[in-house]
Amino acid sequence: MRTYDSIQTDLSAGVATCESITQEYLGAIEKGRHLNAMISVFAERALEQARTVDQKLAAGSAGPLAGMVVSIKDVICVKDEKVTCGSKMLEDFVSLYDATVVERLKAADAIIIGKNNMDEFAMGSSTENSAFGRVKLPHDPERVPGGSSGGSAVAVRAGMSTTSLGTDTGGSIRQPAAFTGVVGLKPTYGRVSRYGLVAFASSFDCIGPFGLNTKDVARVLQAIAGHDPQDSTSAHVPVPDYLQSLTKDVRGLRIGIPREYFAEGLADEIREALEKHIDRLRDNGAVIEEVSLPHTEYTIATYYILATAEASSNLARFDGARYGYRAKGIQDLSEMYTKSRSEGFGPEVKRRIMLGTYVLSAGYYDAYYRKGQKVRRLIQEDFLKAFRSVDCLITPTTPSTAFKAGEKSGDPLQMYLSDIYTTSANLAGIPGISIPCGTDHDGLPIGLQILGKQFDEPTILRVSDFLESTFEEGSGN
Repeated sequence: MRTYDSIQTDLSAGVATCESITQEYLGAIEKGRHLNAMISVFAERALEQARTVDQKLAAGSAGPLAGMVVSIKDVICVKDEKVTCGSKMLEDFVSLYDATVVERLKAADAIIIGKNNMDEFAMGSSTENSAFGRVKLPHDPERVPGGSSGGSAVAVRAGMSTTSLGTDTGGSIRQPAAFTGVVGLKPTYGRVSRYGLVAFASSFDCIGPFGLNTKDVARVLQAIAGHDPQDSTSAHVPVPDYLQSLTKDVRGLRIGIPREYFAEGLADEIREALEKHIDRLRDNGAVIEEVSLPHTEYTIATYYILATAEASSNLARFDGARYGYRAKGIQDLSEMYTKSRSEGFGPEVKRRIMLGTYVLSAGYYDAYYRKGQKVRRLIQEDFLKAFRSVDCLITPTTPSTAFKAGEKSGDPLQMYLSDIYTTSANLAGIPGISIPCGTDHDGLPIGLQILGKQFDEPTILRVSDFLESTFEEGSGN
């Protein structure tokens, strides 16, 4: 596994080229085929891109991410490459354009190596729902890597790319980051353009980076953040220098500990690991205080009402008529819609479409969807109130470490509860980061989550970088 600093060192010393580094990553992808983290690999295209960046380095005109090799979750468009969304519905669909985030990575001279496996249409918490097979956890292939961006997290953990892009609708970057022992950042809603992202739930979806350390995640965020006129939800907010926030100093920071996140249901080993790092923050000059987020108990229900409603609306476009999968042997229009959608979508996607259609239906709209929007506002107000007294929050990322494949597949509610500590950030539109903070008795990574105020990624990156710098040897980083 390489951090970008090690790549820069080798490039500067002349002991490696972008082409040779890309070959290394291609070798790691081949070696890790059993993990099933990649849906497609752009070998020749990536090597050609690497040779171009080598020429730019020689001419002194290379961009800020020259030599960084990036993989992309297969729900984000890369021109002239498939964007399957992990689904039979789009298994042969080729993108006509680059997503804004891909354009910006290329402009920074990052090298795009391939597309990551994922839960179908980003719906899942284990990456078991892909039409291309489940992704396996490198630490124990019998366990899941989290989801829905499991392939993106595994690609970084297994050294298949320096960094990767995932998406986070209810925890789909932070939860797999915790399970795999890497750093994963969900930016503020509107901080990163969604143009070129195939939508799941449009008021929740965020694109963000995975990396081996905070610095690499900050570098990628620097490249992809900022207003985009092609995304109507993109924010007109200046982009700060994220690397400048990595001071390794937390003196004077006010850090809140939400009591509701440390209640029943949290594994003892995760609680103990977090308490150790909270003590470390206190010992280094941070002010720690308990806060309350009283509507936490409603987050999962609220999220799965609102997100499924948006999914039902967004996925209506996949009807067998315009693009994507079309069933064979159909007799009329109604049969084409029914068969194409029945055969093209997997069980979890169908479940969420049906849930979303139900909560939007006549007679149930007020009872579910409208009420869900009102509770979402209460959850947002909980965070606004907490952030009047603290600069950021420390919470667990997940209630447990990585679970066995198949363990929760038959119980959707238990699967949904895997995201109990992450969905609130999407409901509130705030940034969050998960960092590895130790391991459990099975050697499985434990994740610590830092939540911040809207557009205050610098503070959560600052705390993340500090904790990373003080981890004891062997603690998971």
